[in-house]
Amino acid sequence: MRALKYPEPISDQGNDEKNIEAQLRSTLHQDLARTLQTRRPLLTHLNADTTWLLSLPIPEHALPARNKKRKREIEPEGETGDAGTVPSAAEETAHAKQYFHILIDPWLKGSQSDVAQFFSQQWHAHESAVQSIAEVEVVIGDIEDLASSPLPSSYPPATSQPKAAIDAVVVSHEFTDHMHKETLLEVPPSVPIFAASKAADIIRSWKHFQVVVTQPTNLTGKNRDWRVMSVETLPPWLGISRLGQDKVDLLYYHSAVMIAFCGAGEDGNDEAGEAEAVIYTPHGITPEDLKPVATAEPPIRTLALLHGLHDVRIGRQLNLGAHNGLKVQRLTKAKYWVGTHDEVKRGGGIVSWFLKRQVYTVEDAMEQEIQETGQDVDDSLTDVHFAELGNGESLLLE
Repeated sequence: MRALKYPEPISDQGNDEKNIEAQLRSTLHQDLARTLQTRRPLLTHLNADTTWLLSLPIPEHALPARNKKRKREIEPEGETGDAGTVPSAAEETAHAKQYFHILIDPWLKGSQSDVAQFFSQQWHAHESAVQSIAEVEVVIGDIEDLASSPLPSSYPPATSQPKAAIDAVVVSHEFTDHMHKETLLEVPPSVPIFAASKAADIIRSWKHFQVVVTQPTNLTGKNRDWRVMSVETLPPWLGISRLGQDKVDLLYYHSAVMIAFCGAGEDGNDEAGEAEAVIYTPHGITPEDLKPVATAEPPIRTLALLHGLHDVRIGRQLNLGAHNGLKVQRLTKAKYWVGTHDEVKRGGGIVSWFLKRQVYTVEDAMEQEIQETGQDVDDSLTDVHFAELGNGESLLLE
């Protein structure tokens, strides 16, 4: 497992150095292209805190290019009266979108404040890797270009990459470091928003977005089928829902968003409904609230868990940190555990006087657990891939 980083522009330097740098960037570009063409999910950290871009490969049977190809095979030239306008297979492959791109909790620049600035105000300590939604769209364009184009012989391409669309936005909480109004209002109104209930009400009041969906609470009671999360605005192979007990947990801090997806093969046979999932819980969630994932039917395999390491408190515990993360990891058996919401931001206001933060690593949490229980770490954690993605880094979820 390794983090990926897009090539930086070539700086002004001597011709020999420029040639070496260009060759290195060309190699990196081809490496990225090969990686993306494996058609696995790509997770990109857009800032140092908890803004993410999750790029999910569209199943083969759902790709527009493949559907057009099937139509051409069923309706040969001369039978439709419009065969001359059907693009070639090569053209279809080049222009078909390969990924469904989900933007999570976007806060790219500026400050955030809850209640009032005198009470709480924060700024990113590190400038976000992308500074605007337009720049996010450029990143998406790069991903699409790398995933669908033949491997290039050189880099950079002759023309700059066009912007490509965000397909959906997920907002986990109504707090403005997750629901940052200035950033969200840069998102085109046609992009559907999937938000926690309180956040959804606030976002609707802005009258900017055409579709704002309250994240359904799934896998409750007798309902164990992830496919009911695939509401009308989502493709049938994808579902977005909420996990956690909102009525019990004050401000429903300790909850999660589950993004479940089915990667059916070329024949489109996804009747089994078996899914992979990315579980995003910026403040942590109790293992009890995640138990339904383990008993879902059809089964859900947790591909990635996004859970922070830092223990953050203001009297009560806000971010549950690495110790809770160990328990959640054991339950979900996620292949990847990715740290999130651990940026030590610049803060002001009354809250900053009382905020307590304890920084942990996974190793710290394991060691403390051994001391408390007197037992060694169990085998369930030996194969965990923990990733602390830097600002602007990407991880292929294989």
